[in-house]
Amino acid sequence: MSLISEYTWIYFTLLAATMQAIRTAGQKQLSGKLNSMATTAVRYVYALPFAWGYLWWMLEFREVAVPVLNNHFLYYALIACVTQIIGTACLVAAFKYKNFAVATSLAKTEAIQVAIVGALLFAAPLSVMGRLSVIVGVIGVFFVSKIKFNKREMLTGSDAVYGLLFGLAAGLGLAITTLLIRESSLALNTDLLVSAAITLVFMITVQSIISLFYVYFQDRKQLALMLINWRLCLFVGITSVLGSIGWFTATSFQTAAYVKALGQVEFFITLALTYRLFKEKITLIEYIGMLLIILSVVILLLWA
Repeated sequence: MSLISEYTWIYFTLLAATMQAIRTAGQKQLSGKLNSMATTAVRYVYALPFAWGYLWWMLEFREVAVPVLNNHFLYYALIACVTQIIGTACLVAAFKYKNFAVATSLAKTEAIQVAIVGALLFAAPLSVMGRLSVIVGVIGVFFVSKIKFNKREMLTGSDAVYGLLFGLAAGLGLAITTLLIRESSLALNTDLLVSAAITLVFMITVQSIISLFYVYFQDRKQLALMLINWRLCLFVGITSVLGSIGWFTATSFQTAAYVKALGQVEFFITLALTYRLFKEKITLIEYIGMLLIILSVVILLLWA
């Protein structure tokens, strides 16, 4: 009897949002021990064996043969590998300029950017409420970033400017990745649970190779630090693969904009971690900005 239902994407999205918030908290702690690219590499390298184990189990469970990795799949998946690495590296870099909740909120404009990029590149035009959602989200970003738009600050650069740019770049990179993951999975034209697992394993394998090569040539001392801090790295790897299983599967069953919109429940977990784990304070203006970002996503989910 099939376990798939119309609510499957909801269950996997909630799993993804929860694990991503926890994983990102681990990455923030790890960013104090490793540089941005090494911290990014940990997400893939330590997740790799668990991803392969999940694929093996899924193939046995669903009793489906491995499909041919066609050109459409390879095209979308390979681009997604690069955009996700860039997005993750930008998110880690944003932690140096913004506290955990604010940096994560800026990156979570991904949900709005998914809608925009989807409309521009994947023939998914925005409705009137969709446009309203984008406007509210942009206003929220300005509140959260707390940028003072004076000429000197914009020309010389400040922590607020860098935090905003890295946060938005993270959101854009992850938004493009989400759209490409869905296209990759659907291109396999097989059982969606299996196609999501294959896409996950393919991407994590390629990303592990790319990131390790980059870290080796950038600063090979980071490789030793990745081993020394293996406990925290393993934590990031496990939570990462669980979150990825959720995102990859959910976007295989549902359009990316809706998945990422529901995924904003991560916001509340992020707030709890900000207070409990990092002891960081959030100002009233930042609260208003984050709530506006969430409101924009609610508009997108319910009325767009």
